[in-house]
Amino acid sequence: MIRTVTTTPYGDQKPGTSGLRKKVPVFQQKNYAENFIQSIFDSLEGFQGETLVIGGDGRYYNREVIQIAIKMAAANGFGRVLVGRGGILSTPAASNVIRKYKAFGGIVLSASHNPGGPTEDFGIKYNIGNGGPAPEKVTDAIFARSKVIDSYKIADVRDINLDLEGTQEIEGMTVTVIDPVADYAELMESLFDFAAIRKLIGGGFRVVFDAMSAVTGPYAKEIIEKRLGAPKGSVMNFMPLPDFGGHHPDPNLVHARALYETMMAPDAPDFGAASDGDGDRNLIIGRGIFITPSDSLAMLAANAHLAPGYAKGLAGIARSMPTSGAADRVAEKLGIGLYETPTGWKFFGNLLDEGMATICGEESAGTGSNHVREKDGLWAVLLWLNILAVRKESALDIVQNHWATYGRNYYSRHDYEEVDTDAANGLIANLRDQLATLPGKSFGALKVATADDFAYNDPVDHSVSKNQGIRILFEGGSRVVFRLSGTGTSGATLRVYIERFEPDPARHDIETQEALADLIAVADEIAGIKTRTGRTEPSVIT
Repeated sequence: MIRTVTTTPYGDQKPGTSGLRKKVPVFQQKNYAENFIQSIFDSLEGFQGETLVIGGDGRYYNREVIQIAIKMAAANGFGRVLVGRGGILSTPAASNVIRKYKAFGGIVLSASHNPGGPTEDFGIKYNIGNGGPAPEKVTDAIFARSKVIDSYKIADVRDINLDLEGTQEIEGMTVTVIDPVADYAELMESLFDFAAIRKLIGGGFRVVFDAMSAVTGPYAKEIIEKRLGAPKGSVMNFMPLPDFGGHHPDPNLVHARALYETMMAPDAPDFGAASDGDGDRNLIIGRGIFITPSDSLAMLAANAHLAPGYAKGLAGIARSMPTSGAADRVAEKLGIGLYETPTGWKFFGNLLDEGMATICGEESAGTGSNHVREKDGLWAVLLWLNILAVRKESALDIVQNHWATYGRNYYSRHDYEEVDTDAANGLIANLRDQLATLPGKSFGALKVATADDFAYNDPVDHSVSKNQGIRILFEGGSRVVFRLSGTGTSGATLRVYIERFEPDPARHDIETQEALADLIAVADEIAGIKTRTGRTEPSVIT
C-alpha cells in the first residue's frame, strides 16, 4: 500500500523567512507539494515511530495538501499524526500542540497574512520539536534536497475524514483528529486572569475582535465570547473561509480599515483588535488610538507582570532589528537583556529555549512569549485585556503614560509591493555600495552617524546570519532601514522603516508621517526609490 513515485525536482523551493510560499497554481503542479514534503522528511533524522502535527489556516488547497502530508507521513515511518479538525490549526495553536504532546515536529500549511483563493497564496513550513519554525540549517538542508529529489513515498489509501474527531489508522500509523481550539484555550486560561477580564467586560467594557474570516475566528469565539463573556457578535467575521471572504487577511490599517473607523468613531467600543490569516499577527486599537506593533511590544513588556503567567517578571526582551527601539528602554529600566535579531520568528527560538528572553516581537504585527515558539495574535489581545482589567485605565491613557515615562518612538513602515525583482535587488545593491561613504554625510539637518548591513551572531549556537537589512543611523537616534521581504509570492516587496525618538512629552501628539517627513524624504534621496522602482508612493503605510 506504500508507493515510491518517481519525480523530477523543481528549482524554486527555497523557503523564505517562514516556509515555502507560492501561488496555489504553483503548488498544484504535478508532485510540487509532494516534492517539498518529501524533502522535509529526507532532511530529518530519528522520526521513525514519532508524532507529527499537521494543520493549517483553512485557506484554499489546505485540505488537499493535508491529505497528501498524512499519507506521506505514514509512508515515511511516522508513528502518529495529530491533525486539527477540518484541517484547522492556527500557527500558535500548532506550536502549542507540538510542545504539549512532545511531537517530533509539525507541518503548518499557511501563507500567513497573504490572500487566499484558487489563484492566490499557499504555503508549507516545517516546525521543529520545540514548536518553532525550522532554523536556517534545516531549511537550507530542505532546499538542497529539493534540488536533487528523484522520488517520494506515499501511502495509497483513501482520504482521512478530517471532520470527525477521533483516531483512525493507516499503514500502521495512527491519525488522531483533535479539537483545534481546546488545548490552546486551556493554555490561555493558565496565563491570564480570566476572572478579572470577565469582570471588566461584565461591567460594560466593550470589545470588538475582527477575525478577518480567518483561522482565529473559532479561537476568539470560544475565548472572548464564551469564556470571557463578551456579547455575541463581539467577534466579527469568525468563520474561516478558503478565500478569507475575498479580503486580504492582514491586520493593518489598510485591510482592517473598517475596524479602525469603528474605533475612531465617537461611540467607539473600548478596545478593538484583529488577527491575520493564520493567527500569529495582531492589530491593537484602543478607543481613539492605534497602537503600533512596536509600541505594543514595549507596553506589553512593561506591564506583563500584571498577568499571572508573567507575575515573576521577564528574563529578557527580544525584537527584530527593524522593530523600533521602544522596547529597549523598557528592558533597560527593568534591568533585563534586550536582544536584536533578524526578521523571522525562528531567530527567537534559541533565546526562548535558553530562558534568555520571555517576550518577543516584530514590527510586522507579531508578538509572543515563551508559552509557544511562534508569534501569537490572540495571546497579545488577551494580555492587553488583562492589563486593562488590572490597571482600570483606558488604552489611550496607558499609551500616553508610557510615552511620558519612556519617550515616544515615532515609527512607520512603508511597503512597496510587487516591485520588479531586478529593480529591488539593484536598489539594495546600490545601498550596499554606499555604506562605506555615508557616515559623516549630512542631508539637511540629518547627519549620518553609522551605516551597515545588519549581521546577527546568535548568542546561543553562535551561528551568523548576514545581509539582514541596510541600516542608516543618524545622529540623535533617528534611523532608516531598508530590506526586501521574504513573505511575498510575486515580485519583490521593499520595506522601508523610518524611526525618530522624541523624549519631550510636549511633542508626543504630532501626526506620525509629519513627524517623520524629513526622514522619509532622505530615505528616498539615498535609496532612489522613485527612480529605481517607478513608485511614487508606498502600497501600504503602517
